[in-house]
Amino acid sequence: MITHADRLLTVEETAERLGTGVRFVRRRVVERHIRYVKLGKHIRIADSVLDAYVVERTVEPVRRRCSRYGKAA
Repeated sequence: MITHADRLLTVEETAERLGTGVRFVRRRVVERHIRYVKLGKHIRIADSVLDAYVVERTVEPVRRRCSRYGKAA
């Protein structure tokens, strides 16, 4: 949920924060993977929305089982 304290980021600022290109962000917006605010012809993405997007797509590492027998020779 967007709050009044949220900063609205441009597509360029969003791409920089994600470490991606502008095209990636625009494609995610068009495909409705990132919620956005439309101000006339301009698109803005709230800080909290971007944080939620990253959290939802964070993949936890797989824990490997340790073998009781060690490595095979």
